Amino acid sequence: MDVRMDLARIIIKELSDQQYIYLREHGGTREFPIVIGDNEALAIDRRLKGQKRARPMTHDLLADVIEQLGADLEKIVINDLKEHTFYAKLVIRQGGALMEIDSRPSDAIALGVASDTPIFVSEHVLREACGEVI
Repeated sequence: MDVRMDLARIIIKELSDQQYIYLREHGGTREFPIVIGDNEALAIDRRLKGQKRARPMTHDLLADVIEQLGADLEKIVINDLKEHTFYAKLVIRQGGALMEIDSRPSDAIALGVASDTPIFVSEHVLREACGEVI
């Protein structure tokens, strides 16, 4: 089962190469952080604020490619956690076909945040990330 999540906050520390995003259970209380890189944190922050650059950045480019192909980013699913590393997939619909593409969670969120794409986390990942006994 996948649980709907919201991007609760981004913590950007200028003197660190590790930034954090926090996901919170939609309508719930469970929350956990994901460590991400500087570029991804800045891309998420910029796309949340609707700030455009003169030339498309990587996440903008991918969003444009998906759109030009007549497809939609339907949802983001963080589906696994192995050795403290989160795994995600982009779920893209083109016509009647549904495609799942492997992605880092930070890239998936940076891509989807501008279009308000829903984020889901597999229940077993959510339990482990929140320190619940599985």
